[in-house]
Amino acid sequence: MKILFLTDNFPPETNAPATRTYEHARSWAAAGHQVTVLANVPNFPSGKVFPGYRNKLWQRETMDGILVVRVWTYVTANEGFLRRSLDYFSFAVSGIIGGLFLPRPDVVVATSPQIFTALAGCMLARIKRRPFVFELRDLWPDSIVAVGAMREGLLLRLLRRLEYALYRRAAKIVSVTNSFRQILVGNGVPEEKIAVVRNGVDHEAFAPGAKPQQLARSLGVEGKFVAAYVGTLGMAHGLDSLLSAAERLRDRRDLAIVLVGTGAERSRLEEAARRRGLDNVRFVGAVDKELVKQYWRLCDVALVLLRNVPLFHHVIPSKMFEAMATARPIILGVCGESRALLQEAGAGIAIPPEEPEALAEAIVRMMDNPALCRDCGAAGRRFVEERCDRNELALQMLKVLEEAAKPGTRAEA
Repeated sequence: MKILFLTDNFPPETNAPATRTYEHARSWAAAGHQVTVLANVPNFPSGKVFPGYRNKLWQRETMDGILVVRVWTYVTANEGFLRRSLDYFSFAVSGIIGGLFLPRPDVVVATSPQIFTALAGCMLARIKRRPFVFELRDLWPDSIVAVGAMREGLLLRLLRRLEYALYRRAAKIVSVTNSFRQILVGNGVPEEKIAVVRNGVDHEAFAPGAKPQQLARSLGVEGKFVAAYVGTLGMAHGLDSLLSAAERLRDRRDLAIVLVGTGAERSRLEEAARRRGLDNVRFVGAVDKELVKQYWRLCDVALVLLRNVPLFHHVIPSKMFEAMATARPIILGVCGESRALLQEAGAGIAIPPEEPEALAEAIVRMMDNPALCRDCGAAGRRFVEERCDRNELALQMLKVLEEAAKPGTRAEA
C-alpha cells in the first residue's frame, strides 16, 4: 500500500506529534508499505530552522525507509496566535502544491492538532481521488479557546464548521483517546468511522536505567530527589502551580525541580522563578530525543500537568508513556481519561489540576516513600510493555488505513 502522510512536525523535531508519526511510519515501512511523509522544515518550537536544513520550496530525504518531502512554510516560534496561524496556513498551501507532484497514493492521512494540515490532506485526497483519513490528536480550535488564545466569535464558528466538514469528508478518523470519539459521536459523527489508537512508546528505546551522574552533577542536583517536568512549557500546562509548589518546598534542600523543554511560557516562568528566588528550580531548555531519555532516568518522579479546564479531561499527555517506560512514577495533575489510565496502570499519584498545595504534598509523599516510587515505577513499566507498545499500535492504525483504502469506501456526505 502507498501511504501519503501530512504532518507539520517530524523528526528531528522531538514533540509528541513528530515522534508518533515517525514511529508509526517506520513500522509501516518495515512491514513493506511505501510511506511518504509530507512535512515542513524542522523548526519547532523555537522557530529556528534546524542545522542541516534550509527553508526552501522542496527537499527530499530518506529516513528509516520513509521518503520525507519537506516544503517551504512561514517559520515562526511556537508563540503568538497570528504568527502560528500563518505558519499553519502556509504549510497547508505548500503541502497541497507539493503533494500534487507526488505519485498517487492509496490513502492520504493528515494529523492534527491544528486543522489546516487536515484541510490540506483532505484537498489532496479529493484531487487524487483517494480516501482521506483524519488522525485526531486534539480538538482544535477548542484547545486554543481553552488556553485563552482565542475568544468565541465568528472566526471560531467558521473554524468549527471547517473542523466538522473535515470529519464528514474523512473515510476514517483515528482518535488518540476514547473521549474524543465520544465527543464526535455526540456531535453527529458516525461512530463506525472512528477508531481509537492511543499514544504509546517504544519501550525498548525508553528503558529504565540508573541515574546519569554526570548529568546530575552538571545541573547541580547530585544526591537530590529530582521531580521533573519534561515537555512543552506552554499555555496549556498551568506551570505556575509548579512554581508555587516549589516555593512551598524551598526548605527541602534535598529536592530539585527540573523543567526540560521550551515553549511560549518559558521566558515568563523563568522570570517568575528568579523573582521569587526559587533556587530549587532548574530550567534546562530544549534537548534532543536521545538526551530526553537521560532526563527521564535522572528524575525520581515525573510531573504531568495541565490546566484545570474541561477540555483537558479528554486528553492523555504522551509524556505519561515515556515516564512509565523508564519506570518513573508519575504525579498527575490532569483529570478524566488520563487519571483513569494512571489508576489502571497503578503508575503514580493523581492530584487536582493547578493546586500547588496538593502538588507539594504529592512530591513530599514520593520523596519520603522510596517503596511507593519503586512500586509505581515498576507497575508503569509493566503496563506499557503489555498495553502501549508503539509498534503494535502502529499496526492497529495500519489496519484502519487498509480498511479506508478498500474500493468502495466512502465518506459521509
